[in-house]
Amino acid sequence: MSKSSEPSSELRELVARALAEDIGSGDVTSQAVVPEDAVARARIVQKEPGAVYGFVAADEAFAQAGADGFEGLVAEGEWRDPVPADIATVEGPARALLAAERTALNFLAHLSGVATLAARFAKAIEGTGAAVLDTRKTLPGLRALEKEAVAAGGGRNHRMGLYDAILIKENHAALGGGVAAAVAAAKTGGGGLPVEVECRDAEEVAAALEAGADRILLDNMDADALRAAVEARDGAAGAERRAELEASGGITLGNAGELAATGVDFLSVGALTHSAPALDLSMLLDGQ
Repeated sequence: MSKSSEPSSELRELVARALAEDIGSGDVTSQAVVPEDAVARARIVQKEPGAVYGFVAADEAFAQAGADGFEGLVAEGEWRDPVPADIATVEGPARALLAAERTALNFLAHLSGVATLAARFAKAIEGTGAAVLDTRKTLPGLRALEKEAVAAGGGRNHRMGLYDAILIKENHAALGGGVAAAVAAAKTGGGGLPVEVECRDAEEVAAALEAGADRILLDNMDADALRAAVEARDGAAGAERRAELEASGGITLGNAGELAATGVDFLSVGALTHSAPALDLSMLLDGQ
C-alpha cells in the first residue's frame, strides 16, 4: 500500500512532544549497544483481532526519529482476523527505529484500540438504524486522533468541543431556568446551531419536545424509558421538526443492541475513547 497521508502541523507537534518525553537527551541503550551505521527493517505485527488505525502518527514518529521508510500494509479501519499478521513495515537507521518504536506503537495501539471498540459497538447495533457516537471523554491532546479512529471503526463523531455544537446539560438547564427555558434561550442566542438538550425523565422530554429541541439526550434511561421517549417524540406535534433522540449512560456491548432497537437515533458511548483497551501490537526486526 502507499505511504500514509501527510500529517498536520498539530500532529507533528504532538509527536515531537511524545518523542521528547521518551527519548530525552538520547537513547542510551542503543547508543551503547547498536552500531551507529547499522540499518534495519522491521515489521509491525497485529497480535489480536481488531481494526487498525494510526498509521500517520506512527509514520511521523519514525520519520522524526530519522527513519522515513514506513509503509502500511492494510486498510485502516477494516476488521482483521486471523492474527498474527503484518500490518506495516518500516526501515532505516537501526537506532532511529529503536528510538521511535515505543512512541509509534503507543499511538498505533491506542488508536487501533479505539477503532476496534467502535467497530464492536457498530456491529452490536447493526440493523437497528441507530448509530454509535463518541463523546468529549477523550485523552487531553488526542481528541482529533481518537475521533478519527472512532470514525474509521464505524462510529460517528459527536461535537469536537464546546465551540461547535450546543448541548444543554443538566447544569446548564439548572442555571438557565429549566429545560424549556434553556432550549428557548439557545434557539434565540445560539447562532442558528442545532440545539440538543439533556433530559432525565419523561417530564423533561415533553418539555424539550414542546420547546422545539433538535435533539434530545436521554440520560441513563432503560429500554422501557427509551421506548416511551420514542413514542412521545413520534406522537408530538410538528412532525416536520422531528427531534433526534440520543441514548447516553450505562451503554455496554451487552445492552447496546437492545437499547438501539428501541427506536432511538444514536447511542453515545464515552467508553469508545476513555476505556478502549490498546490493541496488542509488536515491532519485530526482520529475522525475528
